[in-house]
Amino acid sequence: MRIILDIILVAGNGVCVKLPGQISQRLAASGIRLTKQREQVLGVLMQKPDHPTATEVFLRTKKHVSSISLGTVYNCLEALVATGLVKQVNLDRAPTRYCANLMEHSHFFCERCGSVHDVSITMGSGWELPPGFRVSHADVNLRGTCPKCSE
Repeated sequence: MRIILDIILVAGNGVCVKLPGQISQRLAASGIRLTKQREQVLGVLMQKPDHPTATEVFLRTKKHVSSISLGTVYNCLEALVATGLVKQVNLDRAPTRYCANLMEHSHFFCERCGSVHDVSITMGSGWELPPGFRVSHADVNLRGTCPKCSE
């Protein structure tokens, strides 16, 4: 009998981030261990879903793991992306951002303040593809002004 435990990370500000037990299984299936560093990086991404850059993830993680380096954060993010636990968000020539929301969604980039927001859109039904083409994955990024900047 195998027991799967949930992992709870407690951030410096007392906020708890609960990581489902399937995370360890998903990493293990990819041949990757859930190290303390990966756990902290994923916790940082789940705690504040604002699509941070690797540098922002590094600065947030360093508050909890003072010995972590920027290179280690990049390696952790690469491993988490490879296992499908984190998505890369690429917006034009801006630095890559990271998203721990694994639900089907797109991203809205505010051209005024630079914030990135998750948005739900219906995929596929409005596209006219040539005969024989089948979409397996789509990355849709929207640009404009967020409600805060539109006031």
